[in-house]
Amino acid sequence: MVQPLSLWLVVLVATGLTCMLTTLLAGLLLLAERFLVNYGPCAIDINSGDRQLTVEGGQTLLAALKSEGIFIPSACGGRGTCAYCKLKITDGAGPLLPTEEPLLTKDEIAADVRISCQVKVRNDLKINIPQELFSIREYRGVVKRIRDLTHDIKELRIALTEPETLEFSAGQYIQLQAPAYDKSPESVYRAYSMSNPPDDNRAVETIIRLVPGGICTTWVFRYLTEGDEIAFSGPYGEFRLSETDNEMVWIAGGSGMSPFWSMIRHMKTAGIERKTTYFFGAVAKRDLFFVDELTELADELPWFEFIPALSAPADGDHWTGETGLITEIVNRHVTAGRNDLEAYLCGSAGMIDAACKVLADKGITEDRIFYDKFN
Repeated sequence: MVQPLSLWLVVLVATGLTCMLTTLLAGLLLLAERFLVNYGPCAIDINSGDRQLTVEGGQTLLAALKSEGIFIPSACGGRGTCAYCKLKITDGAGPLLPTEEPLLTKDEIAADVRISCQVKVRNDLKINIPQELFSIREYRGVVKRIRDLTHDIKELRIALTEPETLEFSAGQYIQLQAPAYDKSPESVYRAYSMSNPPDDNRAVETIIRLVPGGICTTWVFRYLTEGDEIAFSGPYGEFRLSETDNEMVWIAGGSGMSPFWSMIRHMKTAGIERKTTYFFGAVAKRDLFFVDELTELADELPWFEFIPALSAPADGDHWTGETGLITEIVNRHVTAGRNDLEAYLCGSAGMIDAACKVLADKGITEDRIFYDKFN
């Protein structure tokens, strides 16, 4: 008779072996497709004949378009999590994939909308691309400054060389390209918000937090040096100030500071005097930055208030400010029933989801909550 503990071990081992075999088979299928299957050249018809491309089959549609200088938004860098790279594919895409279905609404599925980083180019395709995306292009520059803001957050300043200027709106992002290096066999790109104001258009600044094991952030923190040449594409995103005069609440944590550091300086220069309260969350005092600069702006600008908060102050922090998760701080300060309030969010996906719930409970409708999720 098999004892319960022995039976449990047998089930555990069998489950583990099944997972390993499934992973191995999936990997072998991917390798076989990459190296053994030759789809040959494939034609891509864009916007009913407006443009015709011939690309090598076997790559994702997102990658194929990028190779032809057409940059589709993809905040997650093509990992199939952000759902920003949606395109309408009217012919040739094949059946909807399980990785796409959770990212699409029923109406989008019915309208032939697909996730372009998941669709493989295996035959000729017919697709539609919004005209405004054709203005996105690749830029090159030289790293002029790498500055430590905290123990795990750096600020990059990139002087543009080709072309020499970039027109963008405060809140938009770029997709930074990390070249192949010993931690990554191929080039990858990741999304980072621009932190410089739009009138500083001969350079790009961005704020990057180190992600343990992250391909692009590891390259930035361990390999990138001042004077290096760098490539990126942009500008991307609809995250920007609305054209209303409504009061705003900004909520951010960590490197989510980036678009708001751009916005507040743009507002000051442009004379935009909308009542704004900026809630910025960190774990301990060592994770805070730009506090002095933002406090000075709050003293100078009567319409701006800055509220930093720590979720777990260290013993030596001597912190006298707000304490708790940033969403808890927002919940304490924002009153319910504010129909004229707009909310702008930047941070981790978890923080954004939690903030959206708090804001919804306060009566702030979805159409007045703005964010980009960089999953």
